[in-house]
Amino acid sequence: MLESGRGVKDSEPNTPPAHLMSLPFRPTGSRPKPTQNRGNFRRDPMDRGPKRNERIRATEVRVITAAGEMLGVMPTEKALSLAKEQGVDLIEIAGTAVPPVCKLIELGKFLYEESKKSKHQKHTAKMKELKFRPRIDTHDLFIKIRRAENFLYHGHKVKLVLQYRYRDLEHAEIGIETVKRVIAELANVCTADSVPKRTGRSIVLGLTPLQQNRRKLVHNAEPGDENMEDDSAVADEPDEQ
Repeated sequence: MLESGRGVKDSEPNTPPAHLMSLPFRPTGSRPKPTQNRGNFRRDPMDRGPKRNERIRATEVRVITAAGEMLGVMPTEKALSLAKEQGVDLIEIAGTAVPPVCKLIELGKFLYEESKKSKHQKHTAKMKELKFRPRIDTHDLFIKIRRAENFLYHGHKVKLVLQYRYRDLEHAEIGIETVKRVIAELANVCTADSVPKRTGRSIVLGLTPLQQNRRKLVHNAEPGDENMEDDSAVADEPDEQ
């Protein structure tokens, strides 16, 4: 029996110990780096900015010049030929239109104009203050009106402050008429926030500029400095009783 037992044991294959068989195989060398691009890639500089030139996929486009002249609808190939003849780019400015609207203009000039528009849209309106008396001289009144028109033309709000002296209160309607005159003279650039009404010894009224395309200069030949000083820092005159 012992001999037969030895014979069975000798005939079994050589196997590793059980504690080694439970361990998974781990390679000793470093793992190779994956070669697949996982999306962290750089865009081609030509893909940035507005769609232009050969990147325009529409078969036909509506073309306008840099000056805004309408050239009409034409095949995209013809529009590209025009751009090459003029030494400019064909830039898509309204891709959702049917057909898309494209402009013949140099890319650098187009980006500069767009950047100016963006800065203008970010313009922060300020509240400018103008003070005056009910019996202000006509010449001085129109100096105030010209300053107010300039502020409003640049998109700033204006606060009119009419201050009464005690003796002016006997004819308070004069102050109201003066404010109404200012509002009428500035109707080309603004609307009044409310009806002129005296509160105590003053009339305070806000003026809101019209939309930019509706503002017109009447009392100024051309726009002045929008940052010129207003009357907010001007001290009130001592009252005479």
